[in-house]
Amino acid sequence: MAKIEPLGAVRERVLAGLRQDIIAGRLRPGDRLVERELAERFGVSRVPVREAIRALVAEGFVLFETPRRTVVRRLTPADVKELFELREALEVYAAGLAAARATPQALAELRDLLDTAARATAAGDAEAITDVNTRFHDHVLATAGNGLLISVMEPVDGRLRWLTRRNEEWPQLLTEHRELYEAIASGDPDRARALALRHVQANYRSTVRHLFGETAEESEETEGGGTGPGA
Repeated sequence: MAKIEPLGAVRERVLAGLRQDIIAGRLRPGDRLVERELAERFGVSRVPVREAIRALVAEGFVLFETPRRTVVRRLTPADVKELFELREALEVYAAGLAAARATPQALAELRDLLDTAARATAAGDAEAITDVNTRFHDHVLATAGNGLLISVMEPVDGRLRWLTRRNEEWPQLLTEHRELYEAIASGDPDRARALALRHVQANYRSTVRHLFGETAEESEETEGGGTGPGA
């Protein structure tokens, strides 16, 4: 007798699949999500698909253009700026804590992730690079040893992965992660915070350039703002 998959598990499976499709670029900004088509694709009823879409709206990946039309969200320069401002505030703080609290085991795990990132970068495997870079940052957060900090980052983690995937300057990202690792391993919180700040700001400029074909400063002028994170 076939095992019946609980509705909650079906919803999570559909949600994870759609989220990953958006992060990886298989579903692009402006693409429409049609319940009937998605239900057929995943082999499920329309109920878990509808619930998964609502979760994606809450996570900031998709939006309801009309009551009957749901599309993948188009990120604006202001969206990107806000996400990176949050990332700057939290990841810089986390890097300082990680430098003060890192154990030999935590450092060894970070080195292993860098080795995995180097192999993925050499292969040009975009999804593997995005995955391991996300795990590197997640591990820095875990090394910081502040559970509240992790819980604050969780709601925006998916959108940050989405942005990271848009930045394809992979060798530079690997270099910056190695530098951040060295700063954390040094046990110097000030050095770690400085490297984390430089990394986030460089990533912001690269992401804006890849998304909008302009510098962060030009993007902010278009939106009528300042000069981006760290301004």
